[in-house]
Amino acid sequence: MPFVVTYPFQAILIRKQRWHPHVHGINRFWSSSALRMFLAPLQVEWRMRFDRKKQYIFTPNHSSYLDIPLLLHAVPGFINFVGKSSLTKVPLWGKVYEKLYIAVDRKSAISSAKSYIQSVRTLEQGRNLVIFPEGTIPPTAGEELLAFKDGPFRLAIEKQLPVVPVTMPYNHKFLPDLDGKLKVRWHPLKIIIHEPIETKGMTLQDLPALKEQVFNIIQEELKKHNPIDVNRYTNH
Repeated sequence: MPFVVTYPFQAILIRKQRWHPHVHGINRFWSSSALRMFLAPLQVEWRMRFDRKKQYIFTPNHSSYLDIPLLLHAVPGFINFVGKSSLTKVPLWGKVYEKLYIAVDRKSAISSAKSYIQSVRTLEQGRNLVIFPEGTIPPTAGEELLAFKDGPFRLAIEKQLPVVPVTMPYNHKFLPDLDGKLKVRWHPLKIIIHEPIETKGMTLQDLPALKEQVFNIIQEELKKHNPIDVNRYTNH
């Protein structure tokens, strides 16, 4: 409902690029409003000191269509997202996403290359960037991460920008990915924004180690919040 109410303003403001920061502000407003309407406890845990004068590349785990609204709510500033191209096909929201953020078809080498160039331009414009390193929602969302893509870490090293791991441990429980079916299951929500990892002085030879470090930080946090029930893997 908050999105539908604010959509007419977005449809007008999205027409000119200089108005795009205002559209992003509206997106932040409807996201926060929708999260409050769920009446679920929501905790934003900052383990870093956010400096508005610095740039960051945020690398969250991907587990639900609730991920982007929660990130819009928690992360300040005119941030940009790299998300899958199917988001542009969502009624109404798709048009906004296509104009304001970065869409990528990871099955297409051309689309991936184009999104990388757009990401570089985003950073050159001074915006912070959010990239889901898994690239998609895994079947074991909230428990086991998929192998990370190189993209966000290559960007961070090339631009010498800090990488910020982000863990969202409960989104998959509240709004699970059910092949396009919408089913909300009430559950407390939480987002953890970890300490940034500096990349100054790193080269592309350090990319595997950086990727592994971020992977381990998020994976360990997921395990703390979602301990695996071994009983479900045994036969009764």
